[in-house]
Amino acid sequence: MDKTAKYFDHWANIGRSEDMEKGHGTTVNKFLSKISFEKKFSFLDIGCGNGWVVKKIAQLDTCTRSVGIDKSKNMIRKAKKTKISTKEQYYTTDLESSKFSAKFDVIFSMESLYYSVPMEPALHKVYKLLKNGGIFYCGTDFYKDNHLTTRWIKDMKIPMDLRSESEWKKMFKEVGFKTRIKHVTDPKNKTKWKREFGTLFLIGIK
Repeated sequence: MDKTAKYFDHWANIGRSEDMEKGHGTTVNKFLSKISFEKKFSFLDIGCGNGWVVKKIAQLDTCTRSVGIDKSKNMIRKAKKTKISTKEQYYTTDLESSKFSAKFDVIFSMESLYYSVPMEPALHKVYKLLKNGGIFYCGTDFYKDNHLTTRWIKDMKIPMDLRSESEWKKMFKEVGFKTRIKHVTDPKNKTKWKREFGTLFLIGIK
């Protein structure tokens, strides 16, 4: 087991998966609420944690399949225990090792891509897993411009790939995505960086 999987197995055991859901909930829900899901679509969440986004998406009538992957077996165990829809599927795997026979219309990732060091091979895998015209929504609070979160590397002591906003955007474009960026802040949050910098979302269209 690698250090990252072990770290998040521990977080699952001590209830931090619920903390992550609560901590990311405002900006993620605000972001997702602006997305139109009018046509039928399949969905993949990379680094799904306890599966809260997978469950949310599975409840949409147009969702045909909602899949979550996480390298933490304890996170996946939690996700499976709280399944509310037959559309939900969960797998213990990292992105690079994942093997799906079908491609997805929508792929989502919140605070997970940068645990692949470097990120380029993982991003190429995302591109490969998307259907033509598919969209990758990638959220991160951990980027150089948001200097108050850069200390996470020292705090967590696991591999993390730190890039600036411009470096993220360049990486997406070099993989082949048509890319745009959106910042989503949480003005009422007590944490300064959530109010001022917020979550950086990269939207990549294949």
